[in-house]
Amino acid sequence: MTYVMSLFLFGLVLGLVAVASNPSPYFAALGLVVVAGMGCGVLVGHGGPFLSLVLFLIYLGGMLVVFAYSAALAAEPYPESWGSRSVMVYVGGYLLGLGLVSALFWGGWYETSWVPADEQGDFSMFRGDIGGVALVYSSGGGMLVISAWVLLLTLFVVLELTRGLSRGVLRAV
Repeated sequence: MTYVMSLFLFGLVLGLVAVASNPSPYFAALGLVVVAGMGCGVLVGHGGPFLSLVLFLIYLGGMLVVFAYSAALAAEPYPESWGSRSVMVYVGGYLLGLGLVSALFWGGWYETSWVPADEQGDFSMFRGDIGGVALVYSSGGGMLVISAWVLLLTLFVVLELTRGLSRGVLRAV
């Protein structure tokens, strides 16, 4: 299990480097999907399979919309890929920075501090992620409604900005 969690965390970091280093929205969206999958794998490893599944499905739906808008606004016929020289310079710089920061904090990280939610399974009637979902809907119901309205407003703003012909704001560029 340690190797699987290390693989998920390593993939998460590499996906974040892929998103940060690529100027093209096509490849950055693919990197975000990899990051979402690896992050959900980390959640599954720590005892949250339901939360991980819901997060992955919602995130992939949102990423599909973001990818469609970014692909519609991208004006490059030949975007830069991960194999081009300028992107590789950014990848090398980000990996070097991550290596230096991890070397700085390497002594304080131990695997035994990762306590999964199911560690006290004998003393609880519910799994850790199911109790968290219940708390989101009971205690955080107002914030959930506000977040839904903000997402709806964001959708209308993006639709207005990317409207076709010459009426949209970004089409003049």
